[in-house]
Amino acid sequence: MTAPLRRWLTPVVAVFAAFAVFAGPLPAAAAPKPPKPAGHDDDPPMLNELIEATNRDYTKAKSKLEKSKKKQLKLAVEVRRAEADLDALAPQVAEIATQSYRTGRVGAIAMLLQSNAPDSFIHRAAALDELNLVNSKKLGEVNAVKRRAETAKLALDAEVREQQKLTNDMARKKSDAEKSLRLVGGVGLTGGLVAATSPVARPGPNRAADGGWKPESCNQNDPTTSGCITARTLHMYKEVKRAGFNRFVGCYRPGDKWEHPKGRACDWSLQNSGFRPWYNNDTRIYGNNLAAFLVRNADRLGVYYVIWNRQIWFPATGWSSYSGPSNHTDHVHVSMY
Repeated sequence: MTAPLRRWLTPVVAVFAAFAVFAGPLPAAAAPKPPKPAGHDDDPPMLNELIEATNRDYTKAKSKLEKSKKKQLKLAVEVRRAEADLDALAPQVAEIATQSYRTGRVGAIAMLLQSNAPDSFIHRAAALDELNLVNSKKLGEVNAVKRRAETAKLALDAEVREQQKLTNDMARKKSDAEKSLRLVGGVGLTGGLVAATSPVARPGPNRAADGGWKPESCNQNDPTTSGCITARTLHMYKEVKRAGFNRFVGCYRPGDKWEHPKGRACDWSLQNSGFRPWYNNDTRIYGNNLAAFLVRNADRLGVYYVIWNRQIWFPATGWSSYSGPSNHTDHVHVSMY
């Protein structure tokens, strides 16, 4: 039996007596965030960082949307003003349209033929020239304003739609990040110091046709002790290792009434050997990420429940407060179906 294993199996009373000295883990802020180990430059961001970033992006997108909506309102006023100018010219336009309909065209002859006297003829000729000049100028100006306003409004409508889409996307990302954090225990359990994603585990063995898990016997050699574990527990053990969690772990343990003697549970330490409560960002993040991996892959692996940092998680109920013989601040416990 190895020295780390003896420390895991035998000095239970001494360990718990030592733990009683601790009022709880020291605040994570008391220790600087450790540098990433070699080969971890591409690790996913912490959820607290992701939520902070999505909050900033959402606020920016919402501000741009509000500015675009204000511009849209101003352009709508300009369009209505241009349309009012056109309405004011409606009587003159109607007269021109009427003459055009009667004669086929609008010109000096059409209006001058209505004159009964030379003075009236001259007056109508001058009035016609002036009317055509004024109408032509006004119609040109108003139509130009209207075209500009309508073109700007179309562009602005497109901008508002794009800003609305961006705002909705940011709101969705913000909601997804917050939901993801709640799934792995929220700020209270993790302090937000948990990876935004976890590796996807390969499905566990002996799944029933109805989606449940078939009973298994303790018939596999436990890699961590001289005891036995189930095939499903062994698969979970290998998947956790494959995901990069390589610190000390113990699975089979006789002497309690829960899953350890049945080969259906493992305790994943935060240390390379033995057990010690988390005391800095490195150990807390390790525990957070390990618990998150198990929870996110619970349905694929056949996880029954997870205990970590005074909280217990069941697939049906999520996280809740836990108080037992151990507060589980020094390891992540996982039990399997």
